[in-house]
Amino acid sequence: KLVPAGEFQMGSPEAEPDREDDETRHLVKITKPFYLGVYEVTQQQYEKVMGTRSWQGEKYVKEGADYAASYVSHDDAVEFCRRLSKQEGVEYRLPTEAEWEYACRAGSTSRFSFGDSARELHRYANYADLSLYEEDDSFHYGDLTANDGTGRRPAPIGSYLPNAWGIHDMHGNVSEFVQDQYLAQLVGGNDPLGDLEKRSNIVIRGGTWCSLADYCRSGFRLSCKFSNNEGHSDFRGMRVVLARKK
Repeated sequence: KLVPAGEFQMGSPEAEPDREDDETRHLVKITKPFYLGVYEVTQQQYEKVMGTRSWQGEKYVKEGADYAASYVSHDDAVEFCRRLSKQEGVEYRLPTEAEWEYACRAGSTSRFSFGDSARELHRYANYADLSLYEEDDSFHYGDLTANDGTGRRPAPIGSYLPNAWGIHDMHGNVSEFVQDQYLAQLVGGNDPLGDLEKRSNIVIRGGTWCSLADYCRSGFRLSCKFSNNEGHSDFRGMRVVLARKK
C-alpha cells in the first residue's frame, strides 16, 4: 500500500483516556511516500523466506498459511527483511515508529483510527475479548461485552476491517516491531528515527490478541529488549516497508 507523505501529531493528547506518559505529542512530517504491507507477515511468507517456521509448534499458535507469523524477535524481523531484499532485488525494511503510527492513524486524530470509542474495536482488531476468555479464562481482564471471533491465538491476516487507508490489523492481532530504539519521549521533526546505537530496548507497536482495548490505541507504545530470548512471544510479529520499488 502506498502511504502518502504528510504531517501529523504523533502521540496522544493529554486528555485522551488511558494515555501513558511516553505519548507526549510532537509534530512529525513524513517527507516521502512509502509502501507499507497491507497485512502482517504470514506464516507462509516467513517460512518461504527464512526456511523455518517462526512458531516451531508452540501450543497456542494455529498453523495456517494466512495466519500472522508470531514468535518473531527483532533480530528475526531484521533478518527477514535482509533475506527478502536479497531474494527480490529490492530493499525491504521495518517501518520507523513514526511511519507506523502515521499509517495506523490514516489521517485520524482519535484514540483509534475509526474513532474514540472501543465499542467497535472487535470489528477492526483481534484483542482480549469474550472469545479469548471462553477459551482461556485466565484472561479474565478482557472485554467480555465484545466478541471478535478469535480465541487464544493470532488470526488470519485481514480477518477484520481495514483503516481508512486500507491497512489491516494495526490495532490488534500481533504487535509489530519497528526500527526505533525505545525512547521515553517521542521525537518530532522530519522522518524521525530513535537512536539504534545502544541496542537496549526496541519499540513494538500495535495491539495483540491478548491486549486490553487501551493497549490497542493508535498512540500506545511498548518496548522489549533486543535479545532473542526476550523478543520471542506468541503475540509478536511484523509487517514490512518496501523502501525502494523498481
